[in-house]
Amino acid sequence: MGFLQDNCSVFSLTEEMLMQSKPFSCGDKDLDDFFLNDAVKYELQLLGKSYAFRLKSDNSVIVCAFTLSNSSIDSRNLPNNRRRKLTENIPHEKSLSSYPATLIGRLGVARDFSGKGIGSELMEFIMHWMLEPSYKTACRYLTVDAYNNEPALKFYEANGFKTLFSSDKQEKDHIGLPHEKELKTKIMYFDLILLR
Repeated sequence: MGFLQDNCSVFSLTEEMLMQSKPFSCGDKDLDDFFLNDAVKYELQLLGKSYAFRLKSDNSVIVCAFTLSNSSIDSRNLPNNRRRKLTENIPHEKSLSSYPATLIGRLGVARDFSGKGIGSELMEFIMHWMLEPSYKTACRYLTVDAYNNEPALKFYEANGFKTLFSSDKQEKDHIGLPHEKELKTKIMYFDLILLR
């Protein structure tokens, strides 16, 4: 796999682990604050589970962290062309109104390790992790609310994600956001069946 597989181990992000670790910073204030102050509370409320890769050589160093939650993609309210695109690899007898997904709610790579392809390694890990036989629930899609900026969108596109909506206007209509308001995130998805 690469750096993460060779040099790191994955752990649940707990209060004890955070106390034993050097402060995690990916350079995004919102993400840093979430992982340092809110991730454990989020898990206690059963809203998401966070994990971190730590260096094998120094367990106090968190290389990257991510949060997963159960989710779904509701196809009932999608425009016809987007629904067809989403379900093109699903047999008609399996047509549902909603498809099981896992939301990558937060994802960050520590600044000291940025620019080394670790974010893409982490995405590959998550994708394959969802397909392991030991995983407890079915999951057809990975979803993410990507920051609506060029670097974030390009990162997810480079890792095989597609935007759920074909335009910002279409997504604003779907979520009920007035057209004059800024769309801060875009819903993107990855079809895990492509890895089988």
